[in-house]
Amino acid sequence: MHITLYTTAGCHLCDLADVILLALPTHYQVEITYTEIGDDDELVKQYGIRIPVLQFSDGSEIGWPFEQDDIEKKLNVLLS
Repeated sequence: MHITLYTTAGCHLCDLADVILLALPTHYQVEITYTEIGDDDELVKQYGIRIPVLQFSDGSEIGWPFEQDDIEKKLNVLLS
């Protein structure tokens, strides 16, 4: 399963989101990609006030605030 974390430098909420992602149980076999929005004007426009945002393999997203349980519920749905 692939998850993209939309983030930017100095974002403490993004740091918290990263900690939550890294704490996911290994049986989910999650591959995380970090996308810096500050390098792309379109991404800033789309995510600038919403980060951190998680985007899943199916294109669906979860915006902050979220907890590990929210991510696991989404992964369970996608893997079922």
